Amino acid sequence: MRVLFVEDEPKIANFVRTGLAEQGFVVDYCENGNEALALALDQDYDVLVLDIMVPGKDGLAILKQLRQSGRSTPVILVTARSELDDRLTGLNLGADDYITKPFFVEELVARIHAVVRRSVGERQNLLTVADLRLDRITREVSCQEQTIELTTREFNLLEYLMRSPGRVFTRTQILEHVWGYDFNPGTNVVDVCIQRLRKKIDCAGEPSHIENVRGVGYRFRAPEAAP
Repeated sequence: MRVLFVEDEPKIANFVRTGLAEQGFVVDYCENGNEALALALDQDYDVLVLDIMVPGKDGLAILKQLRQSGRSTPVILVTARSELDDRLTGLNLGADDYITKPFFVEELVARIHAVVRRSVGERQNLLTVADLRLDRITREVSCQEQTIELTTREFNLLEYLMRSPGRVFTRTQILEHVWGYDFNPGTNVVDVCIQRLRKKIDCAGEPSHIENVRGVGYRFRAPEAAP
């Protein structure tokens, strides 16, 4: 899952970013509310974790504008224990949950999974295309009931492609979603990771699940496109 984390306290930010990354999340981070709103409106995130008190637009203002724009991306507010009024205001504005400081990363991870489950439904957390099955919550991948061991990056890449079978993604789009929007666009890490992933999920003698669209990027083969 791709998370936008907005927090202006460096120690908290580094701790949470590291913890989420260790759990397999792709984390975009910013410390200014104006930048956060621009990213949230421009990028595709699975969930936003917003500290209420940040420079620029505060978390409540960001949430209000997101909902007014029609964005339904799940939002978890980060608040201090004394900010009851802000928590109530946030829930009334359309926040999906809140978490109070201090907190454990494990609790935040659990809350992220919970709001995403409520948002997309249990079925959409299980991706099945052809003979591949991917569970976004347990992070398990199997083919013909055989478990496939993937690295965190390989899993995130496969999930991103499997969510939209048949859709072509450019290398830049893949980099932004799987590696982070500030990653060097000139790198060949996408191609390298695609090759490793193919070796693990493809069957000998069968067409690859992941197609290379020359001059554009990659797509996951849709079932109807299989020969």
